[in-house]
Amino acid sequence: MNTEAIDLLIKTHPKLSSSRSQFEAMQAGAYCIHRSWGLGLITAYDDKDGKLIIDFEEGKKGHAMDPVFCVGRLEILNAQNLIVRHRKNPEEIEEMVKKSPADVIVEVLAYCPEQSAVNSEVEKQLNRLLGPTRYKKWWTVTKKLLVKDPRIAVPGKKTDPYILRDEPVKAEEEILEEFFATQAPKKQIALAEKLLILSISHEEIKDHLPDILQNLTSALQQTRILNLGERLHGLWVRNDLARFIHEDPNTLEPTSDSIIEEMRDHSELAEQIPATYYKRFLELICRVYPDRWERVVFDLLKNSSGKFTNECINFLIENELNEAIQGTLQRWLNEQNVKGPIIYWIIKNRNSRKYSHLLHDLITPQLFNAILYAIDYEALQNVGVRRIQLADVLSDDIELIPELLSQADPETARDLATTLILNQGFEDLSKRSLLARFIKQFPMVQSIVSGEYSDDENVLGGDEQLIVSKESFERYKSEYEILITKKIPENKRAIAIAREHGDLRENAEYKMARQDQDALLARKSHMELELGNARISDFTDAPEDTVGVGNVVTLTNAETGETVTYSILGAWDSNPDENILSYKTPLGQSLISKHGGDTVKTVIANTETIWNIEQIARWVDLHPVTKG
Repeated sequence: MNTEAIDLLIKTHPKLSSSRSQFEAMQAGAYCIHRSWGLGLITAYDDKDGKLIIDFEEGKKGHAMDPVFCVGRLEILNAQNLIVRHRKNPEEIEEMVKKSPADVIVEVLAYCPEQSAVNSEVEKQLNRLLGPTRYKKWWTVTKKLLVKDPRIAVPGKKTDPYILRDEPVKAEEEILEEFFATQAPKKQIALAEKLLILSISHEEIKDHLPDILQNLTSALQQTRILNLGERLHGLWVRNDLARFIHEDPNTLEPTSDSIIEEMRDHSELAEQIPATYYKRFLELICRVYPDRWERVVFDLLKNSSGKFTNECINFLIENELNEAIQGTLQRWLNEQNVKGPIIYWIIKNRNSRKYSHLLHDLITPQLFNAILYAIDYEALQNVGVRRIQLADVLSDDIELIPELLSQADPETARDLATTLILNQGFEDLSKRSLLARFIKQFPMVQSIVSGEYSDDENVLGGDEQLIVSKESFERYKSEYEILITKKIPENKRAIAIAREHGDLRENAEYKMARQDQDALLARKSHMELELGNARISDFTDAPEDTVGVGNVVTLTNAETGETVTYSILGAWDSNPDENILSYKTPLGQSLISKHGGDTVKTVIANTETIWNIEQIARWVDLHPVTKG
């Protein structure tokens, strides 16, 4: 726009007289940013129509805009703006982007109001400079570099701005200033730890260490807002500071030993300390409990997870307790109280050079059973949709199931397959995939998947098989469904609510809810085992001349002559009011395989009774099924 055009606009719109500088910047060749259409280049001014002609990079080419409309909506960029320079000389700016990323941010901030911008504003500029895909990865890397750049003040919070300093300040000086300025003890600990590391190469920091030690000691003595793990971390940093400046940390209060003695739950304490201090924590345990440290460390291992599990194992190995590790892990498996994180560690490290000699004998069907129980337990505890780590590794590691089943007999494999089918930690598709690995090694498992059993199985020969009627099976299955869909979820919610009430050690509601949970889970496991071992029968195969499941037996009391008739049916069919007995009852068991004319003895309330078997009939003959 020339002067005449601007004068005419202002004469027509007197209120825009204060916007003359903006009109003067609207020249051909100037870059601009529109709120909606992004970056554009002013190519000309149409005197006839009084319109700016702008090519926008996002697609609007030769777009005509009224200058009056553009005031307040169009930002005209300075010729030195990084985006403008990139469009005019991309090679120069690309070189800066690759080799001097901090310089790019300095340039961005230099043309921001007050030379500062919050994260979202910086990202908006980088998006225009580098494009939406490229800038994100570049910015993630560059943010880490800015922490060490003395020209830029990096925000401590996401909502604070990046600021271009008038005078560069070294990163170590900034940390030092921040330490003495903050009153938050947790932040003081973290900053003191950084300053101790920096003091090795920065003499100016070393001179301040006595004051840092004094401030940190005072903060740890007075604070009431740190948990014991955070206090212990602070004491370790304080002790390292004291040793570095040749002071005796044993003269400072409180001591790290006192934290161990104060905290009864050492596993909870371990969860509160940084991972880099795990070994130091275990060494402290040894010092505080010289006579029983092994037992304490094994207790910590039992309740550990993640990196702490690995640290506990390594610590025990360093103290030459390999046999104790093997024996303890095996004992936990035998007692069926090994926890998910330990199982996960065993699985992930079973073939490692360092640990395989410890774990080789643990890769058994017994471990497989523990895996399935841990997955099921976590599925029941899991309120949300969080993935179950053990379930994922069992699915992803295609060698795991064959290894776990390598020592299994067919019956054990069948029991494990049944447990898997009833497990709630897997979707149906995952179960089918896992069962396929069973079937490849034990083809007979296919009969479980299809719900069929071979005719030559001895269904009465062991505790594993249960003969049940279809009606009782459906009732039992419905009870199981109520247990897992209603009672256990209700208990899970009760635990979550009770946990919110505070200290779990003094929380009676929480303890009661957890006791209920133990009972419910035990009932669930028992029902799953029985459902998996149940064989539905219509009793048409009941014998005619001997007593078996599905027979009706008439007995006479040898002393009184009293006659009674019992129906011997499935394991879950007992109905005393109708004289229906389960074949699993003592009287049912005593009658099985007997013939007419035989006698049986019962003992009830210390009273012995002799019965004579008068007649044997078949249930199906006396209760024929009426077909529709």
